Amino acid sequence: MKTFNVLHKLISIFILSILLQTANAQDRRELGNMILEDIPEIPAEIKSRIQQYQNTRSASFADWLPNNEGILLSTRFGNTVQLHTVKSPGGARNQITYFDEPVSNGTICPSPNYNGFLFTKDIGGNEFAQIYWYNMNTRNSEMISDGESRNFGVLWSNKGERFAFTSSRRNKKDFDIYISNIKSPKIATIKVERGGGYWIATDWSPDDSKILVIQYLSSTKSNSYILDLKTNELTQINDNESEAVFLASAWDRTGENIYATTNQGKEFNTLVKYNIKSKKIDYITGNIPWDIEEGAINKSRTKSAFTVNENGYSQLYLMDLPFNKYSKVENLPVGQIYSIYFHPTQEKLAMVINTTQSPGDIYSLDLKTMKTERWTTSEVGGLDTSTFPKPELISYDTYDEIDGKKRSIPAFIYKPQNAAGPLPIMISIHGGPEGQHIPYFSSFYAYLANEMGIAVIAPNVRGSAGYGKTYLKLDNGFNRENSVKDIGKLIEWIEKQPEFDKNRIAVFGGSYGGYMVLSSMYNFNDKLKCGVDIVGISNFVTFLENTEEYRRDLRRAEYGDERDPKMREYLLSISPTNHVDKIKKPLFVIQGANDPRVPMTEAEQMVKSIRENNGTVWYMLAKDEGHGFRKKENRDRMTEAVALFLKENLLDD
Repeated sequence: MKTFNVLHKLISIFILSILLQTANAQDRRELGNMILEDIPEIPAEIKSRIQQYQNTRSASFADWLPNNEGILLSTRFGNTVQLHTVKSPGGARNQITYFDEPVSNGTICPSPNYNGFLFTKDIGGNEFAQIYWYNMNTRNSEMISDGESRNFGVLWSNKGERFAFTSSRRNKKDFDIYISNIKSPKIATIKVERGGGYWIATDWSPDDSKILVIQYLSSTKSNSYILDLKTNELTQINDNESEAVFLASAWDRTGENIYATTNQGKEFNTLVKYNIKSKKIDYITGNIPWDIEEGAINKSRTKSAFTVNENGYSQLYLMDLPFNKYSKVENLPVGQIYSIYFHPTQEKLAMVINTTQSPGDIYSLDLKTMKTERWTTSEVGGLDTSTFPKPELISYDTYDEIDGKKRSIPAFIYKPQNAAGPLPIMISIHGGPEGQHIPYFSSFYAYLANEMGIAVIAPNVRGSAGYGKTYLKLDNGFNRENSVKDIGKLIEWIEKQPEFDKNRIAVFGGSYGGYMVLSSMYNFNDKLKCGVDIVGISNFVTFLENTEEYRRDLRRAEYGDERDPKMREYLLSISPTNHVDKIKKPLFVIQGANDPRVPMTEAEQMVKSIRENNGTVWYMLAKDEGHGFRKKENRDRMTEAVALFLKENLLDD
C-alpha cells in the first residue's frame, strides 16, 4: 500500500508539471508554495493598506476542560489554526498544539482516568483527516487512525471509555462507523458497514448500549437509525416513503425518547420528539417558521439549547426537558451563534458569537442569572470595526412567479459608509449549492468597502438553504441554470439603482459559487467587468468523474448523474468550458493543488481554454492547500492579488 501511495504521488506531481508547462502563461513565477501566472507584482501601496485587515483573527469553542479548568479552543496566532486553553473568562490563550497544518475538532475525554482529548488534522488541505490523541499530562500527541483514510465525527461515550467515529478505511469510498476503546485506541471495530451516504454517530444512549446514527444522502434526504451495540442491529426511525431530512440528535434521560430535527411534512427543519415504543412523533417547534440548526443537551439531559436561522441571523433558544417548554434568549448580539456546549457540571452554556462588527469569540451564558461572560477578545488588526459596512437585507424580483406573484430572491448588501455613488459593486455568490450567505465578520468585505469604495451584494439564489425545502430543490437536476438566471435578474436590479454603477459590476465566488461566476461570465458577458473564481467547477462532467470517489454519489444527487446520456448532454451544455468563446472579460482563477472536492484539473482546463481563446486570465495555484486557503500566508497573498485584480479591472478605466 505504501509503494502504491508513493507511485500515485509521483504520478500526480508529473501530471501537475505537464499541466503547468502546457498552460502557455506569459508570466509564471513561484512565491513560497504559490504558483502565480500572469499576476503582476503586488504594489507596496496595496500591501500596506490591506495589512491591518489581514491581521484579524477569531476563536472557536472546542470543549470544556475537566475539573473546571477552563476551555479548549481553536484560534490562529501564527500561520495556521491551532488548539489553545483559557483558564477563565478574559484569560490568556495558551497554545498547546504546534503543527504546520491546521488542527480542528478537539473533544475532551469524559473519563477522569484519561487526561486528554482527540483532535483531527489533515495534510495540505487534502481533507483526509486523521485522528490524534493528545495527552495533557505529557503534552504529546499521537496519531491513532490508519493514516490513509478520511476520518471525522468523533463521539465519546458517556463514560468516556469508548469513542465512535466515521471513516472511509474499509474501501476509501464508503463511510462506515467504527468504535475504539481508549485503552487501545488504534484498534477500531466496524459497527456500521453499508454503502450509500455518510454514516455519522450523533449520540450514545444514557447507558452506552446504543448509538443514534444518521445516514446523510443529500441536502434533501437523510435517514436516522438506532444502532444496538450488542447485536449490531440497525433500526430505522423515520420512514422512506417521503423525501425528507430526518436528523436524530439526542436521547432523553430515560432512553425512551429521541430528539431530532426533520422537515418531514414541513417546509422547515423542525425539532421533534420520537417515542421508541409507540413510534409517535411530536412536533415541538412547529410554530417557528425557520430551520432549527444546531442543538445541544446537558449531561443530566434536563436542558437543551438550539439555534434558529431566522432569515440569515441566529436566535438562541433554551428548553426544559422533559416538558419541552422553550423560550428565546434575549439581549444577545445580532449575528451568528454556533458551537453551543453545556458545561458538564455547571449551569453554563458556551457559544461562539460572530457579528459583522466583531469576529467570532467565545462567550458563556449563566443559565441561572442569564448573564454572559466573554472568554476571548480576538484581535482586529487595530481597526475601528464600527466603520465596517452593516448589511442591509433586500429582496428583488426574479424571472418566474409563485402563487401569481414574482418570485423574490433575498440578498444582503454591504455598502461603504457615507460614500458617494454611484458605487462599483461586486456580486459575491456562496458555494454549496445548498449553502446560504449569512451576515458575518468579514475584514475582506470591509477592505473592499472602506479602502476601495466597492459595495458587495450577496444573494441567496434558488437552491440556497434557510428558506424551506421547496426553495432548496428549485435548482436540482435539469433546473441548474435557473439559479444563474437569478444572477441575471440581480444585475438588472442593480442597473436600476442610482446608487450603483451599472458599468462596473464584478462577480466573485468559491466552489459552486465559482461555477456561478464562470457561468455568469459567459451568460452576462456584456454586463460584467470581471470575475474571480475560487476552486470553482468548470465542467460538471469532468468534475463528477474526477472528484474524490467518496463524494460522487452525494454530488450526483444534487447535480445529476453524468452517466445518464440525457443528463450528461445537459451538464455538458451548461459547462463553462464549452462556452469560453463568450467570455471576453478578465478572469482570476484561484485553486488549491490538493483539492479533493473540485480537483485542480477543473481550474487548469478553464485557464488553458481561455488562453487558447486569447482571453485574459490570472491564475494562482497553492501547492499546499485544498478546497480553499487555510494558511494565513496563502490567504494574504490571495486577498492582495484579488484587490489588485479588482483595482485594475473593476475600478480603473
